Amino acid sequence: MDDPGTDPGSAARDALERLLLDGPRRYTRLQVAELSGIPPERTQRLWRALGFPDAADDDPAFTDADVEALGVLSTLIDSGFVDPATEASIARAMGQSLSRLADWQTDMLADSLARAAGPGPRAVSPEDAVEAARALLPRLRQVQDYVWRRHLAANAGRLVTAVEQGDRRELTVGFADLVGYTSRSRGMGGRELGAMVEDFESIAAEVIARHHGRVVKTVGDGVLFTADVPADAAAIGLALPDAWTSPERPLLRVGAAFGAVLTRLGDIYSPVVNLASRLTSIARPGTFLVDRELAHRIRELQEYRVRPLRRVSVRGYDHLQPWLVRRRRADDAPDESGYDEDSFDQE
Repeated sequence: MDDPGTDPGSAARDALERLLLDGPRRYTRLQVAELSGIPPERTQRLWRALGFPDAADDDPAFTDADVEALGVLSTLIDSGFVDPATEASIARAMGQSLSRLADWQTDMLADSLARAAGPGPRAVSPEDAVEAARALLPRLRQVQDYVWRRHLAANAGRLVTAVEQGDRRELTVGFADLVGYTSRSRGMGGRELGAMVEDFESIAAEVIARHHGRVVKTVGDGVLFTADVPADAAAIGLALPDAWTSPERPLLRVGAAFGAVLTRLGDIYSPVVNLASRLTSIARPGTFLVDRELAHRIRELQEYRVRPLRRVSVRGYDHLQPWLVRRRRADDAPDESGYDEDSFDQE
């Protein structure tokens, strides 16, 4: 068996770790707790919340950067900015968001190194890996800082109303869902499936942003979004299937509902979320269904036509009333969607 010390992959990994972690691993979990002034149980809880596995008590797995980060967190808690009761939830939200970002950036860096290496398998030298990371990481950090500040600026209005309204707001919540994604994905290769998901997320994000909505999260075959203004929600719900439609892609359906939601750590919680999900699940491919509250608001807009469909029973709702939204045509001819009030297929 080869000596691990001569393994190029291991050497590259160690070199990258030193660069990314601002130095070597030198402290155990208990030493970090002592140096940061935060009890060991608390540091372990935060470490797990960030999404990292436990380290043995005698394992020098931590660096000076870990000690510094915990010290900053302790200062934020002492200042009252971070509530001790919610610190683990905040760490969990940050860990999940940044973990996905790190996965994407790792893939991007690996692709860059593979292209530079040329055709055929070739081990990446520690020098190549460190040089690429050293060149790219400062630029990635600059872009991340810029995007983060722009998102804070976009939410600046919420700071004014937060004291009066708390975390509760009235919003439109919508889902866009790929029809038949599970069965279709079984016959696709990893690269092909990844390309389709990337296209879906890219198109959804572009359409939602163009119409002043916000992507809350994506889950493979679906995207959860919000919109402050019902007119924007209507524009998103109808534009998404149009922008996505292509013969080689599965069809898209959209559902949305309006009401009070709790916004917390970048996510949203409310029965309105469940209602939007149920409406999406019963929508036919290529269509946009809404609940009564949103339907009444959209009906006030001249460019849309809204009509009720037959009530249906779905999980959690015995007599759910869906409303079909479409763009109003010049002649206002009868719908061609295939819906009528006596026939409603659940797909």
